[in-house]
Amino acid sequence: MWGLTLGTALVTGVASGMGQATAAMFLERGWRVIGLDSCPDAGLDHPHLTPVTVDVRDGAAVTDAIAGAMSEVATGLIDAVVNVAGVYPPTTLATYTDDDFRVIFDVNVLGILHVTRASVDHMGPGSAIVNFASVDAFTVSPGQLLYGASKAAVVMLTKALALELAPRRIRVNGIAPGWVDTPGNAATGRMAEAAATIPLGRVAQSAEIAEWVWILTGSGQAGFVDGETIVISGADVMR
Repeated sequence: MWGLTLGTALVTGVASGMGQATAAMFLERGWRVIGLDSCPDAGLDHPHLTPVTVDVRDGAAVTDAIAGAMSEVATGLIDAVVNVAGVYPPTTLATYTDDDFRVIFDVNVLGILHVTRASVDHMGPGSAIVNFASVDAFTVSPGQLLYGASKAAVVMLTKALALELAPRRIRVNGIAPGWVDTPGNAATGRMAEAAATIPLGRVAQSAEIAEWVWILTGSGQAGFVDGETIVISGADVMR
């Protein structure tokens, strides 16, 4: 059984990048974290972290995994759900395949639905959900045909879920990062080139994105913000 903590957050995609930074942020602030990832190594070691290996595309497995993890939570409640897990293989009209479509939409869109549906019965009034979209939901990124479409879907899901869950006083918001210094983005070899085009002259750090998760969930500063997706791009993309 975990010791006393200030809240419970469920975070997906904790094995790297922004998901890992978000989990670390909650842990540093005294929260317990249930960390979901398809990779068995969460990359974090903390007494208040429960790593759960699960594929968010499998709705039944997600439901069972969350129920099992919640059996160890004294309060029985999740205070924040953060849907970070995502994939972004490049696609164009000429190169996409049916498998590309299924993988991208099943992880980026269906995964959010699975995790949200499995979590809401463990959430109470005042809790919050944050979905990770992308600036590609609002602007066209060449070579990201299906990824951009999936993230546009996340923005609409965020609005629809906010309206549906508002009577339960569960808020749902989104974050749409631009270029962020993550292992996945670093592997593209394009971050220096991208930074040169960003008005603020740099890419974001994962910890900066995690701070916005805190603002929208645990800080108490955004209690009347619901159904919005906040763009974090250094003025690269504005809407």
